[in-house]
Amino acid sequence: MSNIQLTSEIEEKCCVARGIKGSPAPIPQEGLWTKCKEIKDINGLTHGCGCCAPQQGTCKLTLNVKEGIIQEALVETIGCSGMTHSAAMAGEILPGKTLLEALNTDLVCDAINVAMRELFLQIVYGRTQTAFSENGLPVGAGLEDLGKGLCSMCGTIHSTKQKGVRYLSLTEGYILELGLDKNDQVIGYKFVNLGKVMDCIKKGMDAKEAYECNIGTYGRFNEAVKTIDPRKE
Repeated sequence: MSNIQLTSEIEEKCCVARGIKGSPAPIPQEGLWTKCKEIKDINGLTHGCGCCAPQQGTCKLTLNVKEGIIQEALVETIGCSGMTHSAAMAGEILPGKTLLEALNTDLVCDAINVAMRELFLQIVYGRTQTAFSENGLPVGAGLEDLGKGLCSMCGTIHSTKQKGVRYLSLTEGYILELGLDKNDQVIGYKFVNLGKVMDCIKKGMDAKEAYECNIGTYGRFNEAVKTIDPRKE
């Protein structure tokens, strides 16, 4: 900075030469140990999670950073309808910005801003997912978090003391039925992978066939003595 002002007390003092100046500690980045002094020295792919002030919704943000510039962003939100639109805007804002620019940019939703802060801390301290991966991960690797069908993996479970648990959505997809044993305990479930269903329909498959060929079961569902629709029963 130019024209740095000094107080009169400092101006009147004599100069004392600096001894050891120190240097930044090396951090692991994409298979290397790097002493980062400038934003362009930062590399890595990692994730950050954040909530808004009322904790009504949550964002999981994934960034792939190369030479300090965000090359790829994956914005996943849950719990707030407005946040999905904020995520759409953040997805347009983030790529091409330096990590520091992104940290100081309004990403529309406070949960996304908090996720950006948490992710920033991991990246600049060398705690990335790619810390020990040579050359890191290519742009596009963030999509691998979504799996086949490119749908966010959401777990939605509702339970009450009076009526017990209901699985509504899990990693495998939308839950169609819960399998219960003779004690009315859940031992498995039937699900449909909606991402795969839509992929099949887009390729021209009949909707009913697409639905039926993407149904699966988990656990000991076939041993159930009773099945229930978790949304109705």
